[in-house]
Amino acid sequence: MLFILLLQLFFLKMKRSQILVGIIMGSQSDWPVMKHASDTLTNLAIKHEKKVVSAHRTPDLLFEYAENARERGIEVIIAGAGGAAHLPGMTAAKTHIPVIGVPIKTKSLEGKDSLLSILQMPAGIPVATVAIGKAGSINAGLLAASILGIKYPAINKKVLEFRKKQTKRVLKASKLL
Repeated sequence: MLFILLLQLFFLKMKRSQILVGIIMGSQSDWPVMKHASDTLTNLAIKHEKKVVSAHRTPDLLFEYAENARERGIEVIIAGAGGAAHLPGMTAAKTHIPVIGVPIKTKSLEGKDSLLSILQMPAGIPVATVAIGKAGSINAGLLAASILGIKYPAINKKVLEFRKKQTKRVLKASKLL
């Protein structure tokens, strides 16, 4: 019995040390946008998980996810949501780790409703908010990496390398004009 308990503790610690970012979204239809955050983290070699967690359709799952994220080793959560976009704010209300909200473009209001819903958090429950859609998703991945880079020098180095490569690409493109 003690052996099983130690084995479980070992796997819990192993899992805790690997996955640093949780990417959640309100529905599977948000994945084409949220994939860019995942790709950004993958390119920076940051382990992350991806889950569909709806604030409205699976509130108990959302509460469990947010309340246990830190315990599982998650240090930043990226939450993408469209429409009423309650996922980032409700996640932030149930955890004290940083939450980054990605507004998803909607058909009726082109994501402006999502943007405002995520931006207008009451004092005391912060949600970092990025641009609507793909650019916001990429920036959410980079912001998560920057936050982690404060604690992890290897991640900070990768973020700095990304920025240097980005600068070189822009300067090279400018010379081609």
